[in-house]
Amino acid sequence: MAGPVLEMRSIVKTFPGVTALSDVTLSVRRGEVHAVCGENGAGKSTLMKVLSGVHPHGSYGGDILFEGEVCRFRDIRASERRGIVIIHQELALVPHLSLAENLFLGNEHARRGIVDWRETLRHATELLRRVGLDEHPETRVADVGVGKQQLVEIAKALSKRVRLLILDEPTAALNDEDSGKLLDLILELKNQGITSIVISHKLNEIRRVADSVTILRDGRSVETLDVRAPETTEERIIAGMVGRDLDHRFPERTPHRPEQGAAPALEIRGWTVFHPIDQRRKVVDDVSLHVGRGEIVGIAGLMGAGRTELAMSVFGRTYGRYGGGTVWKDGRRIRTRTVAEAIGHGIAYVTEDRKHYGLNLIDTVARNVTLTALDKVAHRGVVDEYRERQVAEGFRTAMNIKAPTVFEPVGKLSGGNQQKVVLSKWIFAEPDVLILDEPTRGIDVGAKYEIYTVVDQLAAQGKAVLLISSELPELLGMCDRIYTMAAGRLTGEVPRAEATQEALMRRMTKDTQDEEVRR
Repeated sequence: MAGPVLEMRSIVKTFPGVTALSDVTLSVRRGEVHAVCGENGAGKSTLMKVLSGVHPHGSYGGDILFEGEVCRFRDIRASERRGIVIIHQELALVPHLSLAENLFLGNEHARRGIVDWRETLRHATELLRRVGLDEHPETRVADVGVGKQQLVEIAKALSKRVRLLILDEPTAALNDEDSGKLLDLILELKNQGITSIVISHKLNEIRRVADSVTILRDGRSVETLDVRAPETTEERIIAGMVGRDLDHRFPERTPHRPEQGAAPALEIRGWTVFHPIDQRRKVVDDVSLHVGRGEIVGIAGLMGAGRTELAMSVFGRTYGRYGGGTVWKDGRRIRTRTVAEAIGHGIAYVTEDRKHYGLNLIDTVARNVTLTALDKVAHRGVVDEYRERQVAEGFRTAMNIKAPTVFEPVGKLSGGNQQKVVLSKWIFAEPDVLILDEPTRGIDVGAKYEIYTVVDQLAAQGKAVLLISSELPELLGMCDRIYTMAAGRLTGEVPRAEATQEALMRRMTKDTQDEEVRR
């Protein structure tokens, strides 16, 4: 390997009441894949925002050297002109523009001030194919799922003359197959001489693609390790991230069996949903499942299997066109035609897309936490701000939400801390049934354990939990039973004792329900 292409020396970055980075040093060699990992709030994303000009020169202390030259980027366009391109953890696409328009927004193919659409569509098709997308480039971003939108972001970065590519949690929204394709792409870019910095909580992915890993903890750089060295184990990396050994990835859990003869807390019968645009296409096809009180039941499936569509349509019919089916709670048929009806029946839904559906980003932590049950902090229709603050402070402590105060705008928090606010919001509503859609996406291993513990405690209190996850180890570690879906249909049900990644994957790759689902 050649010498360092990037050096960040003694970087210090502060926000009101918070020191985000304190004397952080990072050295990246030319042509390598360099991983950066750490717990939520460790400073990973902030460090990359300093590097890419999101936080301009003058707002931080320390020096940045790229290709041997001191850099003082005033904005993100200045860093891009030097060949440094960042793909943020949260998507930055315009939903009502096409894929092609998003790919070249601000960097259009134009002649004499007029966009060359033929060249735009040709180049867009090439870039989309490169990241494994078959969508037509004129498809609207709003009409593809969040996972595919992440791939569009990556294609957008590749459209620029990138020499240093920064990827912040690039596979967080992707299933295993698409994650594998992306990781292969990163290695291909490495072979083309492109240096990459990858922020990831997925240690198996770090071991697969990275040459080196720098660990941050509490805003400081702890150490840089050679990933290929025998002593660089996942346990060693975790210990560096959390400052202690983490003996277990999941809380110890005894499989729960509902009382014999008891009606399920939630039962879905024959649920069918049609696509919101192509209303002849079924995205959920005759799905039936049940969750008992105290159970954690998983749903596994590849992208496009219909898991999120099922959850959103049950929770107030917020996706697609209803095509049939019923919802039952504690043996009684209920209606969930609106979100208010679903909440009124004690059903909560933690969305996979927290920024779009889960939070009011311009409002405070306190207001977001209490939004689902304002009547509990109000008197005669007026919110008691003192009571609201008490509730929010309780959740800030219990969920370890890293924010200077509960009056901090949620949009200023890290992705992991935003997710904790979403969970707090629904726990405050005291639901009987929680549908959790990718609840630990983009969260580090230490914070994941905290959330797993909360979920386990909720089940122990008698709540029914339906857990949707693209991480099979998460489902295997947390669930009493796991349903599998493919192409909108249920393809199997596996009890905890028989569940393996191989058994789940076999069922996830079926396109029809060719075996009887045990009831």
